[in-house]
Amino acid sequence: MIELKDLRGIELVRALALEFGPSGCEDRVRELIKRRVEVVADKVAVDRMGNLIAKMSFGKGDEKKKIMVSAHMDEVGFMVDAIRSDGMLTFATVGGIDPSVIAGSKITLEGKDGLIKGVICSKAIHHKDKDERKKALDTEKLYMDIGVSSREDAEKLVEIGSFATFDSEFYAFGKDGRTVKCKALDDRMGCAAMLEAMDALRNDPPENDVDAYFCFTVREEIGFSGAEVAANAIAPHLSVVLETTAISDLPETEPHRRVADVREGGVISVADRATVYKRELVDGTLQLARRSNIKAQIKRYVSGGNDAGHIHKTLCGIDTLAVSVPTRYLHSPACVAHMDDYEAVRDLVSAIIKDRKGEGIQ
Repeated sequence: MIELKDLRGIELVRALALEFGPSGCEDRVRELIKRRVEVVADKVAVDRMGNLIAKMSFGKGDEKKKIMVSAHMDEVGFMVDAIRSDGMLTFATVGGIDPSVIAGSKITLEGKDGLIKGVICSKAIHHKDKDERKKALDTEKLYMDIGVSSREDAEKLVEIGSFATFDSEFYAFGKDGRTVKCKALDDRMGCAAMLEAMDALRNDPPENDVDAYFCFTVREEIGFSGAEVAANAIAPHLSVVLETTAISDLPETEPHRRVADVREGGVISVADRATVYKRELVDGTLQLARRSNIKAQIKRYVSGGNDAGHIHKTLCGIDTLAVSVPTRYLHSPACVAHMDDYEAVRDLVSAIIKDRKGEGIQ
């Protein structure tokens, strides 16, 4: 298993994004992260849901402000729901995946004896009728091919309930080599940003009295968020949810429907489908970013949702922010983001925790 200890930036994002971890199967990702945070955190624990919570304490005051920073470890994927007599597997999606990105995809499955490879297959175009050629096939008409020809052989490798993810290369491209592509940037970029923020805070500690809880959460993609359990246990004064957000910046998209812009920094949500954020927190965060020379922008379209939808309603209510990396082609084998935006989100986390006089959001 790869170690994250000495990885930073693109290489850290690469290692996390490539790891297998659909909702309900976050253990491999959690173990990678756990071995790294144990070096810098004051306390590390895994709760009953499977969330990994790392606490860092700063200052010596008796009444410290508690800040919870979270990002989810899970990714979208698939679950085997039947094994056919010919060895093909039928499946259901785990999380929201557009059928148009599924057919022909390489996949990794959690087999009985470890991870195995396969592909998702459909009829070749030569065998589709006129209507079938006009639209993406529903998942009910797609199959997983794991290279066997009988139920008996398939059952030696997998079982009903086995999970799978896209099998995707990670690569950097573009003029500056800082645009990155892979599966699972949602939300391994958020996880990576927290890890780098923890390193920065350990090397340059805040002068304010604060307990920072870094929560690597489970099951966000299926809506049964582990973040709610973590928030109940921590009871933070402030929660900061790190995410990626689909930005819909294709050429034909009208300007008012573009959610955010690549290379313009972290995307701060005003409202989404699950949360309306306090305007004073949003404005204070923007002001803090400006004072700290960190790029930040407003999410310009009400769409999606994230762990904030669960956290802000926890206990008697928790002040909550969502800060995202603008990302193209989410929930596909080829999510695309820019490292400038990742670094802006990473740096904003540190700035929020070190906001000594409360001039920004605290």
